[in-house]
Amino acid sequence: MISSINPANDQLLAEFAHHTESDMESRLSQAAKAQKSWAQLDVQARRPYLNKVAAALRQQKEALAKIITLEMGKPLSEALGEVEKCAWNFDFYAEQGPNFLADQVIASAATDSRVVYDPLGLVLAVMPWNYPFWQVMRAAAPVLIGGNGMVLKHASNVPQCAMALEQVFKNAGLPEGLFSTLMVGASVVPRLIQDERIAAVTFTGSTPVGRSIASVAGQALKKQVLELGGSDPFIVLADADIEAAAAVGVKARFQNTGQSCISSKRFIVEASVAERFKDAFVALTQKLVVGDPLAAGTTIGSMARRNLRDELHAQVVASVGEGARLLTGGNPIDGPGAFYQPTVLDHVTPSMTVAREETFGPAAALMRVRSVDEAIEVANGTPFGLGASLWTRDLDRARQLTRQIDSGAVFVNGMVASDPRLPFGGTKQSGYGRELGYLGLHEFTNIKTVWTGPAKA
Repeated sequence: MISSINPANDQLLAEFAHHTESDMESRLSQAAKAQKSWAQLDVQARRPYLNKVAAALRQQKEALAKIITLEMGKPLSEALGEVEKCAWNFDFYAEQGPNFLADQVIASAATDSRVVYDPLGLVLAVMPWNYPFWQVMRAAAPVLIGGNGMVLKHASNVPQCAMALEQVFKNAGLPEGLFSTLMVGASVVPRLIQDERIAAVTFTGSTPVGRSIASVAGQALKKQVLELGGSDPFIVLADADIEAAAAVGVKARFQNTGQSCISSKRFIVEASVAERFKDAFVALTQKLVVGDPLAAGTTIGSMARRNLRDELHAQVVASVGEGARLLTGGNPIDGPGAFYQPTVLDHVTPSMTVAREETFGPAAALMRVRSVDEAIEVANGTPFGLGASLWTRDLDRARQLTRQIDSGAVFVNGMVASDPRLPFGGTKQSGYGRELGYLGLHEFTNIKTVWTGPAKA
């Protein structure tokens, strides 16, 4: 059975039987059939369906957000924002999809030569629990407008979210099975990737699991997009607006209870302003409200599982043992649920656990550096390269420094966030390929050259 457990009070919400071999075969066959019909539609004919998905999300926003909060513990206000962002994404691709898929005419020796974008087929989405709607829907919108279908294997602790997503597509009137959820364990994923009906795979999750999926997909010669772990730097230079940086930094670290690949995790601050930043950051952290994620005013909900809380606590304890100074928090909260105190560690060095490993929860690491060059060196001194935030008033220097930072995105004087209009993804051990924007749509198309003669003299 697949169990849905409320991490805020440890109560069992629901149980679901695993799909049998017969169930999987039926769903894969139906999905493949639906995709072939869907691919025959002109992109203009697909657009209204995406708008209907957006409308279905907004119509049920409160109910869907409550499912998110009950299953993974994020504050309800954030869950409502997540559902709305999914709707925006579908509206965006409904509007821009035809432009992104338009033939690209290229001058050559041919009478006419162009690049066209054809569907690939069925895309397997293996998705995580931390943004149980957004991670799925940010991939689904470009996949579907491109003429593909999607088969979802969601994280095992958010089965109600998985089923709710499938129902959204049914409510929107999309062809039966075009978006299909498989209630299966992780052990089934390699077999799904190898299935001849699966054309490509998109995965968001940890780097170790990403390596495994890439290996299987590589053996099968199937396209992959991987969005993996991160240890994003938040760089504060001496000329930055310190109060603004601290305010945004607290949100960047503790939003979603710190459980985000693109959460800022290492706060790298020039020494001359480190005390000011520390004082402002800690004061704002201590104002965060930990509590029932369904309650108004809660800003820190429960972590998604108790074992994840225990892993974070072990990282904090190890780092204090290595010399980090605990400024606030640092302990699990007694009682039911997977709650952890918002935590700030100071005088963290690159060799300490919280700097070397990805910390997936409400714990921030403050690191002091002597110069801009050292800040960039420390920022890049990690195997990850997902996002980075850079704070300075000197925008000319910022433009130069952004080219030196190893990451898939750099946000200057702002918090790293995903946006349907902009490509999103990482480098190094944070994965490869891009989601969102026009590049996210092209990832799951057959980029085909069409040459028409006769050749010019």
